[in-house]
Amino acid sequence: MIDEVIGYTLFHLIVNVIGGTLRWIYGSVWRTILNKPKFTYKEYLWGPKKSKDYYDRHHLFNNGFVAIIFMIALGFLIDWIW
Repeated sequence: MIDEVIGYTLFHLIVNVIGGTLRWIYGSVWRTILNKPKFTYKEYLWGPKKSKDYYDRHHLFNNGFVAIIFMIALGFLIDWIW
């Protein structure tokens, strides 16, 4: 039981970090080009600082979605190269 909880938590933490990092890189480049204010890395991982929602679940979903798409694309790329 405890192994499943730890595995589940680690999986979501890793996926959140991968997705948040990709979103932060994309957002930083895009906002630099458009000359808009940038969000911090922490905001991409855990949600905006001045949010009315105490638990911003949609940021974790976006990070997970981006990470899964990235992993699938990376798998196709590795398969194509080999």
